[in-house]
Amino acid sequence: MTLTTHAVVGAAVASLLPSEPTLALCAAFASHFLVDAIPHRDYSIHSASVNPKIGAPMKFDRALVRDTVVIGGDALLGILLALLFFATPQNVLLIFFAACVGILPDPLQFVYAHFPREPLAALYRFHQWIHTSYRLKDAPLLGIFSQTAFLVLVVVGAKYLS
Repeated sequence: MTLTTHAVVGAAVASLLPSEPTLALCAAFASHFLVDAIPHRDYSIHSASVNPKIGAPMKFDRALVRDTVVIGGDALLGILLALLFFATPQNVLLIFFAACVGILPDPLQFVYAHFPREPLAALYRFHQWIHTSYRLKDAPLLGIFSQTAFLVLVVVGAKYLS
C-alpha cells in the first residue's frame, strides 16, 4: 500500500483509542502489516539506494531525487489527510504520531537494507512474509481505485465507530 494509505489507517485506528495512547500507537504500527496483506499496487522505486531489496550504497542521482520526492510527497499527503480527517484539538499529537507510526515499517525496511541487524532483520522477515504476493502490478487504475475506496471505507468506518 502507499504511505498515504498506511498513515490514514494508522490515524483511524488511533482515533478509536484516544484515552489509550500507547495502545493506539501500537495498533497503528500493527495496522501497517494488516493492510499490507491486502492485494494492492505499489509504485516503483527507481533508486537502488532506496530500494530495500537492493540496499545499494547511497548514490545521489536523478533516481534518488525522484524517489525522495515521490516517497516524501506520499508520506506528507498521508499525514495531512490523517490530520484533516481525525485530528481534534485534544488528539492532534496522537493522530500525527499514529500516522507516522503507521508508515514506520516501510522506512525501517530501508534502514534494514543498509544495517542488516536484529531486531530489524526479524521485522524485515515478518514484513516480507505478511506482505501479499498478489500485486495489482498490471492494473494501475484498479490499484488507485481500490486504495482510494479502501481509504474511504476506513475513514467512514472510523467516524462511524467513534
